[in-house]
Amino acid sequence: MAPSRDRLLHFGFKATMFSNSDEAVINKKLPKELLLRIFSFLDVVTLCRCAQVSRAWNVLALDGSNWQRIDLFDFQRDIEGRVVENISKRCGGFLRKLSLRGCLGVGDNALRTFAQNCRNIEVLNLNGCTKTTDATCTSLSKFCSKLRHLDLASCTSITNMSLKALSEGCPLLEQLNISWCDQVTKDGIQALVRGCGGLKALFLKGCTQLEDEALKYIGAHCPELVTLNLQTCLQITDEGLITICRGCHKLQSLCASGCSNITDAILNALGQNCPRLRILEVARCSQLTDVGFTTLARNCHELEKMDLEECVQITDSTLIQLSIHCPRLQVLSLSHCELITDDGIRHLGNGACAHDQLEVIELDNCPLITDASLEHLKSCHSLERIELYDCQQITRAGIKRLRVHVEASPACLGQEQSQERE
Repeated sequence: MAPSRDRLLHFGFKATMFSNSDEAVINKKLPKELLLRIFSFLDVVTLCRCAQVSRAWNVLALDGSNWQRIDLFDFQRDIEGRVVENISKRCGGFLRKLSLRGCLGVGDNALRTFAQNCRNIEVLNLNGCTKTTDATCTSLSKFCSKLRHLDLASCTSITNMSLKALSEGCPLLEQLNISWCDQVTKDGIQALVRGCGGLKALFLKGCTQLEDEALKYIGAHCPELVTLNLQTCLQITDEGLITICRGCHKLQSLCASGCSNITDAILNALGQNCPRLRILEVARCSQLTDVGFTTLARNCHELEKMDLEECVQITDSTLIQLSIHCPRLQVLSLSHCELITDDGIRHLGNGACAHDQLEVIELDNCPLITDASLEHLKSCHSLERIELYDCQQITRAGIKRLRVHVEASPACLGQEQSQERE
């Protein structure tokens, strides 16, 4: 029997009607401490089911020590604030990690009660909790000084006041996601980084008001930064990103997709300052050229994932440099890079990453690619997916030959075939 909505709603309840299984053998033979340890491995759904078995199991299942990590996303997303309040009262100081992702009914009042009761919380996911405002961050600042990871993505009421509050009360913050919080400006970022200099991951996707000045603050105060997402931050230019490269030498992942103002100067700065770079996403950055990617490849040998979709100026020269200098490359998107030819793919297929690293290559809308490219990719024994939509010179026969050598996704290849020539 699946746990009812009321079961979670009245999380702080004492049950009055159970079966006679309190005298079951398992309860007699195993000490409470061992049973409690077993219960600690159960998820939310299973714990709620166990709570309905007997009085003894109700006590064990609802013991706060079993509720240190709670994720309600796969369980129930239409919960109301009083559920969060009940959970917080039951778990108290035990709770370390809570995900309320997509819980639209949870607002500031419930989260204030939560913050007051769960002062040891370290990881909190409020992604999509659209009723959340600056008041929630004020509560977290006041009561939750141990907070390390906070996800506020799509909480569009969040403003600079929230970042100021977090800076003042959550000095241990390492990861913050405020994607699509488009009221945030450089002033909020300035306040945040002054108090949270240990930030390692910052997700600012869709924060359209951010300018280069915001990045200068990050570069100056966040030397531990490893991950930065600036997707569709349209006002960002070379000036801001260069300060990131110079101040954040530990950077491993950068997403600047949609930042159409950036040029090869960024790739040069990354190559000169960020040798640990593993992930670079610069889709739709049409000013980037082979010159910049040559510098990058020659200096960043740990690159694993690159999204170069719609980097329309790059040619086979970029692929040659990647094939020589980037032996760990696993995922490469070249969709809409219309100057790429079979020769570039040949070098990639013969490169250091080809034999046991390259897993995904996307070549949608690369009109110069032919079946010869598929022959060159036969040496890529780890290849799991290749995308070839609207590659008019690729044939079904070519794909069939590739299938013999590579474990590609049948579903993916089937879709591709529908757009190929006979």
